[in-house]
Amino acid sequence: MEHISKEKNFVSIVAYVHNNQNEISSFYLRIHKLLSENFIKSEIIFISDFTTDNSIDIIHELSKDSEIPVSIVRFSKFHGLELAMTAGVDLSIGDFVFEIDSVYDNYDFDLILKAYFRSLEGFDIVSASPTNKLRLSSKLFYYIYNSNSSNINKLKTESFRVISRRAINRIQSLNISIPYRKAVYSNSGLKTDTIYYSSKANSQYNSDIRTKGWLAIDSIILFTDFAFKFSFFLTSLMMIGTLSIIFYSIYIYLLEKPIEGWTTTMLLISGGFFGIFLIFTIIIKYLSLLLDLVFKKQNYIIESIEKHGK
Repeated sequence: MEHISKEKNFVSIVAYVHNNQNEISSFYLRIHKLLSENFIKSEIIFISDFTTDNSIDIIHELSKDSEIPVSIVRFSKFHGLELAMTAGVDLSIGDFVFEIDSVYDNYDFDLILKAYFRSLEGFDIVSASPTNKLRLSSKLFYYIYNSNSSNINKLKTESFRVISRRAINRIQSLNISIPYRKAVYSNSGLKTDTIYYSSKANSQYNSDIRTKGWLAIDSIILFTDFAFKFSFFLTSLMMIGTLSIIFYSIYIYLLEKPIEGWTTTMLLISGGFFGIFLIFTIIIKYLSLLLDLVFKKQNYIIESIEKHGK
C-alpha cells in the first residue's frame, strides 16, 4: 500500500558538482527525500567536474545506506558544465531526466515535482526559470541570440529542466556534439514549456566567466545567423564608403586640382577593403551552409503525430 500514491515512472536526477562542499549536504538530503516520497524507482547521478574539495566524501557518507541508487561520475580534468551534464544524461536510464545545473538550491524543491507533472501533460522539455533580474552580460547574450534566431522558443536563464526519454533519444539521434544544451533543446522541434519562479535573493553561485564567455560566442555562431548579418552589415558600410569615395574622387578630378596619385590611391584602398569584406561575407555564408548540412543535419522536424479513427 506504500507505493500507491507514488509515481511509477523511473526518474533520474543528474546534478553538477564542482567544489560544492558547503551546499551538497543540504541538496542531497532534500532531493533524496523528494524522490523517496514521490517515486517508486529513481536514481541520482552526481557529475564531479574535477572537484578538489570534500564534496564527494560528503556524498559517500550520506549515500552509504541509501535505498536509492547513487552514482558519482568523476572527471580527471575540468570539462565545464555542458560536457559534464551531457555525460550524466548519457548515463541516465530514467523515463524522465532532471538536469540540475547547480546544487545551489535557489528554489523550493516542490518546483521539481511541478515541472515533472507539467511534462506529463505532453511537454517533452520543461524548464524552471527565475524571474529575478539578469546580469548585464546575460541580458546582452540572450538579446543577441534571440534576435538572430528563427526559433520561436526563446532562450532564457534556467535553474533546471526535466527532459523526457523521447527528447533525449531525439537529440542523441542527431549524432552531433552538444556545445550548448539549451540551444539544442530549443531547436529539437519538441514541445517545451517554462515554469517561472522567484528565486532566493542570496542564491548566486560562482561560474567560470571565461568559459561562459566562449560558450556564448560559440552558441551565437552555431545556432544563429548573427555572424553572417554582421559581416553583411560591414560589407554594406564598405560598399557605401566605396561609392562615396568614387563620387568624391570623380568630383575632385573634374572640378578641383587633385593631388597627383590621390584619386587612384583612394579608389584602390576603398575598393580593396570592400573586396575583402565581400569575400569574408561569402566565406561566412558558405561556412553557415556547411554548418546547416553537417551540424544541423535534420531534414525535417516533427513535433508530434496524431492519429484518429480506426
